[in-house]
Amino acid sequence: MTDLAARVKDRIRDVPDFPEPGILFKDITPVLADAALLESIVIRFAEEFGNADIDTVAGIESRGFILGAPLALALGVGFVPIRKPGKLPWQTARVDYELEYGTDALEAHVDAVGADQRVLIVDDVLATGGTAAGAVQLVRQLGGAVCGVAVLVELGFLNGRDKLDGTRLFSLVGV
Repeated sequence: MTDLAARVKDRIRDVPDFPEPGILFKDITPVLADAALLESIVIRFAEEFGNADIDTVAGIESRGFILGAPLALALGVGFVPIRKPGKLPWQTARVDYELEYGTDALEAHVDAVGADQRVLIVDDVLATGGTAAGAVQLVRQLGGAVCGVAVLVELGFLNGRDKLDGTRLFSLVGV
């Protein structure tokens, strides 16, 4: 484990039984509260994808926004919010996807990603992979090419990367 990964792991707070009994929630707010650590994370993500010719960064609601927007600035590209249904003010494209405990959906504006734009998707945690896989599907539906998925934490025991069908995945911390 790198020094940065160890520092991040030390700051992640485990919250038992949230949002429901039996779930151990990985709370990254202590990580985000440390400006130097947050900056180091953004720099590390930018190093990982700096040579991938990214055209835009897409952040998954909501913590993907927090990590994705400064990453987009570091890469010198724009930012696209991928949101839960009903939160975007204009025409949207939608993808429904499977979760371990049901279904959900993601939306983006229909013009958020241009044809063949190279997109990096960012989120805080990769768990079962349903949300990340839905975001990949949505970007492709809009005509974009997914260059990778970057997450702060991967819960490897849930095998979420298997749902990404070989899409490049970078996780800073594995749990």
